[in-house]
Amino acid sequence: MEHYYSQKPKSSHDVKCIPFSIKDIKLEFYTDASVFSKNKVDYGSEVLIRTLPDLSGKVLDLGCGYGAIGISLAKLNPNAHITMVDINERAVELAVRNIEQNQIKNAAAFVSDGYQQIYDRFHTIVSNPPIRAGKKIIYPLFEQSKDFLVPGGCLYLVIQKKQGAKSAADKLRAVFGNCEVINKKGGYWILKSIRT
Repeated sequence: MEHYYSQKPKSSHDVKCIPFSIKDIKLEFYTDASVFSKNKVDYGSEVLIRTLPDLSGKVLDLGCGYGAIGISLAKLNPNAHITMVDINERAVELAVRNIEQNQIKNAAAFVSDGYQQIYDRFHTIVSNPPIRAGKKIIYPLFEQSKDFLVPGGCLYLVIQKKQGAKSAADKLRAVFGNCEVINKKGGYWILKSIRT
């Protein structure tokens, strides 16, 4: 069974280009089969992008897919440098192509299974985590996030209420000692934890 979090998708290609507008900025994203939300930018991702404050410094988009969140943030926050990673090699190829397509100068994308290929610390980590992968996969990512944030750095997640937003918030409180629900919209919760 192939998922959008499969490392090497084998399904036939179905490349398309989709438009996306956010805060007066117009972007285009190439998508393909076996990547998350290939027909349009996921609503939860859009809620996350619109909820985030202005960002600067080093930002990590964990599980970047074809780059909708990271590229939008790069465009909206020219003083930030966005690192985008995903386990899905096809998704990362698209993210690299989309960085170029949208003439983004302050972002880069590469393959990493979670934090395995990451050797930096960040001021901000953002993620629309692969909930369907299950808690055994995503909860260790929440735990590891703390080690990849600078002191005072923030983790922001978007999770659907019906897919476990409340239990995720409880998990983040256990890991970070804090978690705030900073937005609720259309069944999605935006969670924020700070490395104190």
